[in-house]
This record gives sequence, structure tokens and C-alpha cells, in this order.
Amino acid sequence: MADRRLYDAAAKGDEKALHELLQEDPLLLNRVSYTSPNKTPLHIATIHGHLPFVEQILNQSPHLAEELDSQQSSALHVASAKGYVEIVKKLSSAAPDMCMSRDSQGRNPLHLAAIKGHVRVLEELLREAPFTAREKADGGLSLLHLCVKYRHFEALEILVPQMNELLNWKDDDGDTILHMAVRDKRIEAINFLLTVAELEVNAVNLNGMTALDVLIQSRRDSRDSAIEESLKRAGALRRLFQNQADWLKKKKSALMVVAILIATMAFQVGVNPPGGVWQEDKVDGPQGNQIRSDLANRTHLAGFSILARNDHSQYIGFYIFNTISFIASLSIILLLMSGLPLRRRFFMWILMVVTWISITTTALSYLSSTSSLIPYDANVLLLDVVSSFVYGWIGLMALLLIVHTIRLIIKLIRKRREKRMRRQRRMGLGSAGV
Repeated sequence: MADRRLYDAAAKGDEKALHELLQEDPLLLNRVSYTSPNKTPLHIATIHGHLPFVEQILNQSPHLAEELDSQQSSALHVASAKGYVEIVKKLSSAAPDMCMSRDSQGRNPLHLAAIKGHVRVLEELLREAPFTAREKADGGLSLLHLCVKYRHFEALEILVPQMNELLNWKDDDGDTILHMAVRDKRIEAINFLLTVAELEVNAVNLNGMTALDVLIQSRRDSRDSAIEESLKRAGALRRLFQNQADWLKKKKSALMVVAILIATMAFQVGVNPPGGVWQEDKVDGPQGNQIRSDLANRTHLAGFSILARNDHSQYIGFYIFNTISFIASLSIILLLMSGLPLRRRFFMWILMVVTWISITTTALSYLSSTSSLIPYDANVLLLDVVSSFVYGWIGLMALLLIVHTIRLIIKLIRKRREKRMRRQRRMGLGSAGV
């Protein structure tokens, strides 16, 4: 019953009732702190902003400032979130270590003050425990990140001059506060940050993107042109485009080497087929050299493929695959040397298809040549295993080709739809102007 009266007094800020309860039971506050499953009377009084009541509790039982509720929040967490500066002063003096305490979501009192934009609370906590400013919230967010994320520009203006060392800190995604401000299109914050000399305008996040890259990759709206102009005026550069260009250049060089290698192999196998070539002429019949000039009587001629005579259908299949592989490889070389805009998705898709054809027909040529070299009376298990692996690999490559083709189609459709929407928007604006 006394416990209930104590919580009612805390909610109302009734100091007289608290005094009477403590006279009846001097250990009441201590007992409640150990038996309460949730918030203590200090939490309740802090929630309602009853400063005199908080002072009286701290005078009687200062250790209550260290008690946590079911969310791992102390009374200082509550006061910081509510913006009660005087209560924050009392609680931080009674339990300075609570400035470092984190609630169940990984936030200390300073983080909560930044999230809510309570400037005076931030200043007070920084005076009491300046080291807490270096603590990051979950996700690697610094105090400045939180100010930008929750749109508290006034707090950002006050904090930046006091903690320049946090200006270029990165969260778990490698984003600085400039990345975050640009992504969220916070023009006021962006213009302010760009005036700070210590800001690294071209800092790169984990995706290799600068703030300007983030802007270009984000959904476009009317604010983009002003933000882009401000960034470029401050010396912002596009790194993603440069990275993509460097990546493409390296890939083109590697692909050129692969294409030349495949073309060389296809040419060598073409002039030196599996099983080799006949080393001498063979004449069918007893006449021998007397009818050597009669080609119709010859069983085979020197320099011609042995496989073509022994297994004509296998030879035809092998040469079809090998020829396609050779022509496809030459096509890759030609495409890479042609100067076509290979940064375009369509041309990259063409190059990918031709590469897929070249590699796949090379695999089929291998299958045809190896199967022709296995004797008929040998165990067919070997041929089955080789065939299974080759066809399985070709199936996987075909699946990748289909997936990339579908992605290209989706991107082209989306791009066409966006162009149509922009055209309709311009027409609508023109009509409105008229």
C-alpha cells in the first residue's frame, strides 16, 4: 500500500506526501528500488518533470540515479529525452557514470538528447562528461549523424564547432554526415557543412561512393540541382564513375586476353583435329601406284583428318562447335577494338552474349574431342561423367545469361517509363504555365 502511495506521489510531484511516507518508513525508497520490476519513483518523477521531488529523492537515496528500468534506461536517459535540463544536472551530478550507460537500443543519454534535438541538454552533458561525445550509437552513428538523421539543424550548428574531430566520422556503412545529409536531401545542413573547412567533401563510403555519387544515385527531385551545384562549388567529385571506368578498363583487358587465348586454341585444334591426320595416302585395290592419280579409288589422303574418316558425324559436330568458338572469340576482339560505347548496358549485354557463346562452344568442342578419343569398348561411365559436368556447367551459364537478360529488359523498361513520366511532367508544367 505504501508503495502505491509512493508512486502516486512521484507522478504528482507531491513532496509533502513523500516526506510523510519516509517518516512512516525511512527504508521505503531502498525497498522499492529492489522490488520494483520496472520504473522506480525517480523514473516516474523525472518523466513528469518534477524537479523538487527528484531533488528530495536524490537527497534521501542518491543510488536510485543508477537504477535501470526494463528498457535499461536510467532516470538520466528519461530526463535527456524529455529535455529537462535542471533534472539532467542533478542526475548527472549524483551518478556521473550514467552518462555512459546504454539503454536496450544502445543509446546513452547524449544520444537521446541529440535524437530529440535538446540543445541545452547536449551542452550540459558535454560539460559533465565530454568523453561521451565519442561514443557511437547502434549502426555506428555519431552525435552528428543523429542530428542530421533526425533533422535537428540547430543542434548540428552548435555541436560541429565543439567537435570537429567527429565531422568526418563514418557509420557502419562508411557514410559521413555529408553522405547522410545528401541522401536525405537536407539542403540547410549540406550548405552549413560545406562551409566547415575540416569537412572531407570527397570522403568515400564502403560502396566507393562520394557524396556527389550518392546524390546522383538517389531518387531525383527538385532539390537535386541546388545540392549538386553546392557540392561541385565545394570541390565535390564523382568517384563511382571513375571506379566504374577503371573497372571496365581492367575487365576489357582481361577479356581481350581470354578472347585471344580461346581463338588461338580454336585455331590450333582446327588445323590439328583430335586423333591427328593421316601421314600417307592409302589406295584401295591391287592396282597401287598405277591408279594413284584416280582420287575416287583412294581410301584416305595424307594430311586429312583421321576422325573425319573414322567417325564422320562426330567430326562434323566437333568442327561446328570449334568454328563457332573461333568466330565468337574473333567477334569479342573486334567489339573490344571497335570503340563502341561499351559503358552502355545494351552493348555490354551483346558482349556478354558473345562471350557466353564462345566459352560454351569451347566446352562443347572439348566434349566432342574427348568423346571421340575414348575407344568404343572402354567403360562408358567416364564419358557419362564428363558429359554430365559439361552440360551442367552449360546449364548454369545459360541460367546466368537469362538472368542478366531479364535484368537488362527490366532496366530498359524502367528507364523508358521514367522518361515517359518526365515527359508527362514537363507537359503538365507547360500546360499549367499557359
